[in-house]
Amino acid sequence: QVQLVESGGGLVQAGGSLRLSCAASGRSVSNHTLAWFRQAPGKKREFVAAPTWSRGEASYADSAKGRFTVSKDNAENTMYLQMNNLKPEDTAVYYCGAVPNHILIVAIPRAPREYDYWGQGTQVTVSS
Repeated sequence: QVQLVESGGGLVQAGGSLRLSCAASGRSVSNHTLAWFRQAPGKKREFVAAPTWSRGEASYADSAKGRFTVSKDNAENTMYLQMNNLKPEDTAVYYCGAVPNHILIVAIPRAPREYDYWGQGTQVTVSS
């Protein structure tokens, strides 16, 4: 079991910044890797970013590159998403998901169906 709790969302003007947190707990935390997703109204859940896994680099959706930075604190089982220069199109509910480590081969998957635990989400609203 893995419990995920996101926080840090809010209302911000375009060009502003927010820092999201995802705190993970549970007996299966060490067997999972975390990633950030988001879902805007009427749209499918989409991958945003994942921290460094194995010897690779952090991965980002094209929409997040250059503006968002993902990081993790392994000691605290917490993942962060620093979002700068926010745009109205970033408005969405942001979720963290946990994917089991045994399916990781080359990279952290970007398909939501691969993830078996989700947090409740945190709303991010960017006004123009």
